[in-house]
Parts: sequence; C-alpha cells; structure tokens
Amino acid sequence: MKRTLQGLMVLAVLSGGMFVHAGETVVLGIDDLTSGIPGTGPLTLEQVQAWLADPANHEELDVRLPLGLSIGARDIQGIRENPLTRAKIELGRQLYFDTRLSADNTVSCASCHHPQEGFARHTRFGIGIDGQTGGRNSPVSYNRILSGAQFWDGRAASLEEQAVGPIANPIEMGSTHEQAVDTLKQIPAYVAQFEAVFPKSGVTIDNVGKAIASFERVIVTGPTPFDYVDALRPFESLEEEDLEDLKEDDPDAWKRLQELRAGAAANPMSESARRGMDLFFSREIGCSNCHVGANLTDEKYHNLGIGMDSPDPDLGRYAVTGNDRDKGAFKTPTIRNVALSAPYMHDGSLQTLEEVVEHYAKGGTKNPWLSDKMTPLKLNSQQKLDLVEFMRSVTGSFPKIASGRLPE
Repeated sequence: MKRTLQGLMVLAVLSGGMFVHAGETVVLGIDDLTSGIPGTGPLTLEQVQAWLADPANHEELDVRLPLGLSIGARDIQGIRENPLTRAKIELGRQLYFDTRLSADNTVSCASCHHPQEGFARHTRFGIGIDGQTGGRNSPVSYNRILSGAQFWDGRAASLEEQAVGPIANPIEMGSTHEQAVDTLKQIPAYVAQFEAVFPKSGVTIDNVGKAIASFERVIVTGPTPFDYVDALRPFESLEEEDLEDLKEDDPDAWKRLQELRAGAAANPMSESARRGMDLFFSREIGCSNCHVGANLTDEKYHNLGIGMDSPDPDLGRYAVTGNDRDKGAFKTPTIRNVALSAPYMHDGSLQTLEEVVEHYAKGGTKNPWLSDKMTPLKLNSQQKLDLVEFMRSVTGSFPKIASGRLPE
C-alpha cells in the first residue's frame, strides 16, 4: 500500500487506536460485564461465594473501547489507580441499584441515572428522598471512562468522588457515609464481596466509591451510524490499486474493512444526518468547538446563557473556582446517545433537541460572561432539522445491565 498520510489514517482506523496491556481483553459496551451474577431472584450468600471463588473474576481487565470511542483510548481515566475486575464491576453494579444506601431505602444511583431513560432521567431535575428536587438536571452516567472531573460544575475531581457524593447529600439519598457503611456491613453477601475485592480494607466508603466508579466506567455506548461513516471516510479517496494492495498484503486489515462496510450498511446514516454532520463540524457553525474528540465533548465549562436571565441564576463552575470567567459556566455534555436523555441543559429547561438548536441559533442568552463561542447562527429551517438528525445519528447501543439482582 502506498505510504501516504491517508494510508496511515487507514491503518489507524483498522487497528482501532487501542492499547495493549496484560490480562483478559474485553471490549467495553460489547463484552458482557454488567448482566450480573448468573441466576434469578435475590443474590444469596452461597451464590456470591461461588462467584468470588472463580479466580478469573479477580483478574485485572485489559479494556478496549468500541468503534468511535476507541480513538479516545489515550484519554481513559482512573483505571490505573482503580483497576477493573469483573468482581469489582459486579459489586459496583449491585451498589448502583441498591436503595439501601439511602436514608429511607427509596433512592439509588439509578433513581437519577436509569438505564431505561438514557442513564439520566426524563424529569427536569433529579428527585431524591421525600420527593425533594435539586436545581439541576441529572447528567448522564455513561462514557465516564473518558471523563475526569464530574458533575455539571466539575466539583468532584474523580468518578470515585462523584459516586459517593449523593449518598450524603440531604436532598438526594439523604444518608451519611457512616450510615451507608454500617448498612452494608449488615448484609453478609456485601461483606463477602468487599473482603474479596478489597482484602486490605473491606467495607469502607472509599471502596464503595471505587466499586460504583468501576461499574460506571464500563457503561459505554456502542458504535453509531456516524462512527461507521467516520471510520470509512479515509478509504473514500483511496485508489483501487491501494485497496487491492490492502486485500493482498494484509488480509486481517481487509477483513476489518469489510466489517466496517457491513456495519455501515446495517446502520445507515440518512442524507439529512450527513448534511447535519457537515454543518456540525464546519467552521461556520462551530458545534465541534466544544463537542469534540471521541466522546464529542471537550470536558470544559462554558456559559451558554442558560438561566442567566433569572433574578438569581445558578453560577455553575464559579462556585467551585471563584473565578469570574466561570460564572454561569457548565460542563459540555456528550452528544452521544443524547436523543435518549431529554430534557436538556444543566437546568433541564429545553425539552427537545430542536429547542437546543434554536438556543444556539440565536446565540444563547446574553449576559456579561457569555462564552465567546456563542454567536448567532444563520440557519434555515432545513439546516436546523439536519443538525437534529445528526445528533440522533450519534446513538449507539448500551450494554445489557441487570438492575434487580441484588444481595438478599
């Protein structure tokens, strides 16, 4: 094959841009890591002990990311400090869905970040114990493996820190870390798992955070129609001679190319979505100024003007940093699977993707700290629809997740 820049791009696409580590290799979002310990009904101590007796469940996993997200392999967060194992992920899954971590046994992590509602909630604000509501929309809990600081304002430095924050929040789970740990210590199946996964420390609030964070890190979105189109783009201008050379010289790469073509055929992207993609990544429209990278977010904070016309606006990141430039700034969310997690924005004030596009088209809501990236856009009605269709095309599968199989 000719060693052109395009040729190098092709090789990168075919290899997936992934790292090689020791341990069992798993592809997140595709391999079965979150469907729970086999069986039905509540988990018994005997079932948990049989699961823990398998050494394979304690081996450190070599994680890979699926097509699309794989280009962000270098941005994976947290697994060096908190390695992933099947046993740790399974413990985190149980804790994520267990309402016993809340003060009145009514609220779990999934109450605000539910698999059936795009790992968010279709309510404007999160709802905690006694029906209390906060002032912010529930952010999504998937693709967190590519994210460092958490929450809309980035106040949690890690996913581990974020995981335990709601437990002690009086309007979320309303408990204390001490009470949560004491509750877990009364459940033999949990004690057995904590002692096996964390043999030096057992049941602690830090280990609760590590387990839940491990579960959340393996909730990743699968390939989307956009990802197949994007992966095949380097091949579009290759000459027939190059393709023939690829087929002859590298059968594995040729097979991978055929898999991409088959994936694109099975997950077609509409013409409207393709036009929207071109707009989204164009310099004139500038959506990709912030929605960039493998997870289509810069992981930074911007003032879009949302809520800034209220008498007492939420100042977002400013409460964390104290810097004036952060007033009204909130973290850029991913647009992957965004079609599944309405309503939108940090305050849940926009009900549809069409409303989101309209907000950007008008240049946001004026205020002294409005991001310089927010400028009015000259979009006609068809272009607005095309942008929405593109965002819908960035929808992939979620892994199979068991929610009801918890320790008795």
